Amino acid sequence: MAGIALVALVALVAGQRFARQSNGEPAAAGTADFAGAAPAAVDQSRAAGAQAPDISGLTPAEAAARLYDRVMGAHERGREDTVQTFAPMAIAAYRMLGRLDADQRYDMGRIAAISGDEVLARAQADTILAQNPTHLLGLILSANAARMRRDTSAERRILNRLASLAPSERAKNLSEYAAHANDIDVALDQARRP
Repeated sequence: MAGIALVALVALVAGQRFARQSNGEPAAAGTADFAGAAPAAVDQSRAAGAQAPDISGLTPAEAAARLYDRVMGAHERGREDTVQTFAPMAIAAYRMLGRLDADQRYDMGRIAAISGDEVLARAQADTILAQNPTHLLGLILSANAARMRRDTSAERRILNRLASLAPSERAKNLSEYAAHANDIDVALDQARRP
């Protein structure tokens, strides 16, 4: 419980810092958009004088997922400063969960990959693939790690394996495949390129 409270406090402070940087003005106390609200919703809550969302009621898995969303959203918007601020918190949140499923390992590996930690990304890929050698998300992480270390032959070999396994694996309808369908599609597009 103490660990969750610490992550929540750090996230709140970092969120306020992020709000200050993105608006170019000091953030009002308690208005960080940690919960992932759209900027318009945050502006409306500021105008109404609303308090920040209460994250103390989140389970550890929900807190980790919110941090994942924050990091990935920042990455998609090109906000690498925000990625570097939130990635360590997100990784710590996933580590505090204890036993991770394949989806959570993939999330942690993706955060590691976009923040430049090839070793952690590869470790998560290896763990997923040790449990299920045909798991698409493990293969995607493994290809990402190979790209990070500039091993183009390993990356091509992994992407080819991904492409050959995708039809049968997707037929399993795993929840993590549905949650990360776009990542799978992007990896398959890369696999089809010469």
